[in-house]
Amino acid sequence: MDKKIYESMVKIVRIGNRAVHKAREENRRLGLPNICARNGKLYFELPDGTITMKDPMEQ
Repeated sequence: MDKKIYESMVKIVRIGNRAVHKAREENRRLGLPNICARNGKLYFELPDGTITMKDPMEQ
């Protein structure tokens, strides 16, 4: 792989990681759950740090 392409990829990944981190922190501050998927299943991280598969927005 060309060195310039690799450096560009590293820069893009770094920007993306920072954006995700910032969004997750803002969600916690606003009291919103963070949602992620692993192996086709949704997981919800609640503002108190609890992780659950139950959608906290459903009544």
